[in-house]
Amino acid sequence: MNAQVNQLAFIANNSSILIVGGGTGWILEEIVKIHPKGLKITYVEISSKMIDLSKARNCGNNEVLLINSSIEEFDDEQYFDCILTPFLFDNFSAERCGKVFQKLNFMLNNKGLWLLVDFTAHSSRGVWWKKLFLYVMYKFFSVLSHVEAKALVNMIPFFENAEYKIVEERFYYSQFIQAIVFQKQK
Repeated sequence: MNAQVNQLAFIANNSSILIVGGGTGWILEEIVKIHPKGLKITYVEISSKMIDLSKARNCGNNEVLLINSSIEEFDDEQYFDCILTPFLFDNFSAERCGKVFQKLNFMLNNKGLWLLVDFTAHSSRGVWWKKLFLYVMYKFFSVLSHVEAKALVNMIPFFENAEYKIVEERFYYSQFIQAIVFQKQK
């Protein structure tokens, strides 16, 4: 939660925001603490139960559109100033990560910000317990919710290839969670 909350300071006033896979919507109440009004938030979540929980959140005087859909099926001609993808890409295969990245990249305005928070196993600290945790997590979720991923996909090369600039990078939980603010350069 801290990884996501700390990034919210980068959201500019009166921005259009796309949140993909926000779960229960708790982040909406954190956003309103910084921006009680003026934001236009589009919240895309595949779980109808999570959408129902999100409906009960205090969004202040921000305009919030809740959409029950996968990101692949979400179709909007709007471009966004900021995209949040909290723990999204750890659910997908490498192929699907690429497709979702391309779609979101297209939807982000030039100089827009992409707030990425996800697991990472690419640091050398605590490799053994991270691998064990990920193995157990993927086994559990493959049974419970049919998560297609079997391993983490390193998303950094996607951003590098699209020439994003890192504005801020932080790590949490012994460098197991990364929180990166990217800025689109072209």
